[in-house]
Amino acid sequence: MADVEQPALFTLEPFRVEVLRSTRRKRTVGAQLVGGVLKVAIPSWMSRAEEAQWVEKMAARYRRTLSTDRIDLVTRSAALARRYDLPRPTEIRWADDMTARWGSCSLHSRSVRISTRLAAFPDWVIDYVIVHELAHLLVAGHGPDFWRLASRYPKAERAIGYLIAKAADGPDDGDAAGHEGCD
Repeated sequence: MADVEQPALFTLEPFRVEVLRSTRRKRTVGAQLVGGVLKVAIPSWMSRAEEAQWVEKMAARYRRTLSTDRIDLVTRSAALARRYDLPRPTEIRWADDMTARWGSCSLHSRSVRISTRLAAFPDWVIDYVIVHELAHLLVAGHGPDFWRLASRYPKAERAIGYLIAKAADGPDDGDAAGHEGCD
């Protein structure tokens, strides 16, 4: 008995998708990008509809990851910190596991995480979320002192509106303006 069926091929830019049905795989779905091919491994018992859902979910995750490559968060946050007189984080990175927030920061480690869901958004929206998190390095809550810092970014109000609209597009987008505070 063969462990893996013949792979099904799809093209979902910017890579091809190859689906591998495995009799060994019982419940989990895995994906790995190899060259220009995203290899999605699924249990052999899954229906074609479930397969299609998982292919789209995994492809979306990898597209987001690839789109983060265009933005160097360290360089971008340093420039924004200088421009708006805000502290620089000790670390800033993309986070693929953030489904309820646009960004987060830790006052203790002074690290910032930015959701990969933002990578496809306009640069001025990403910049606002970075400035928002940098402001939290000085003020943890969302009181008047915080908003004085965050509003140094000239497109803050416009970016908040954009995030509110995007949050309405899907149930997993969390608080529209990324209002989460720091740990």
